[in-house]
Amino acid sequence: MELYRYHPKFDEFIQNYYLPDEQLHYSATPKKSIEVSKEDKDRHPVLGIDNNELVVFFILHENDGVRPYSGRENAVLLRSFSTNYKHQGQGYAKQSLQQLPDFMRVHLPHIDTIVLAVNVNNTAAQSLYKKSGYIDEGVRVEGAKGELIVMNYYL
Repeated sequence: MELYRYHPKFDEFIQNYYLPDEQLHYSATPKKSIEVSKEDKDRHPVLGIDNNELVVFFILHENDGVRPYSGRENAVLLRSFSTNYKHQGQGYAKQSLQQLPDFMRVHLPHIDTIVLAVNVNNTAAQSLYKKSGYIDEGVRVEGAKGELIVMNYYL
């Protein structure tokens, strides 16, 4: 699997990406996220592609996007993180998180912290983030769908 910045050449992959309704509670679809990012240049869509299929998707959101979660000047918010339903449980989410620091050094070298906010009820995601080196420093914020745990990865 490799991480790529979004390009319209990947649109067919995005059309074939599926998340069940219960997962859409925690994450937006890639299609919707990309549409929003076209209007907001601080949002950088990232695609994890393996064997010519989109397996992981997320947004890296700078500036105003990360400010509600971190006061760090050179931080980015990891948001809308998901794994294509038919590829869940195959290690792609973990693999993408492991590759992300190197991806950041190439594509967003000014960033020194990756921040994410995960719903307190999404224990599977919390476990994945902890195993991937994200640190829960006790910061909590109220989100649209309940309390969120703010976690940081220092590059």
